[in-house]
This record gives sequence, C-alpha cells and structure tokens, in this order.
Amino acid sequence: MSLYRAADQELEPQVSLVDLLDRLLGAGVVLSGDIVISLAGVDLVQIRLHALIASVRADMERSATGRV
Repeated sequence: MSLYRAADQELEPQVSLVDLLDRLLGAGVVLSGDIVISLAGVDLVQIRLHALIASVRADMERSATGRV
C-alpha cells in the first residue's frame, strides 16, 4: 500500500484495484440483487441474481486445512 500527498489533504492510504480484488477474492464475495421491469404496474420481466465469487486457490487452501 502506498501513500500520497494531496495539496490540501493529510497523508491518506491509497488502495489499488488489484489489492482490493485480491482481498475480496481471498475471502469470497456474494452478490445478490433483483431487477424488475414493469409497465403500467404490471411486472413484465423479473431477474434475480445470486452469485458467489471466490478464488479457486483460496477454496483449495480452506479444504486442505479442513476449514469450511
């Protein structure tokens, strides 16, 4: 993690996108959401999303140590 100095701000940590993705995929991320398209109060399309995103390496490490 690097530090930067802005003109009118104190030192603040800067997190790169790669660092953020590494942290999220290491622990796993659950995405969940609903989208409904309706016309005149009548639901025409309903989409539900439920996804689990995790790295295969982290899952293999967890199963090797016996943790769930």
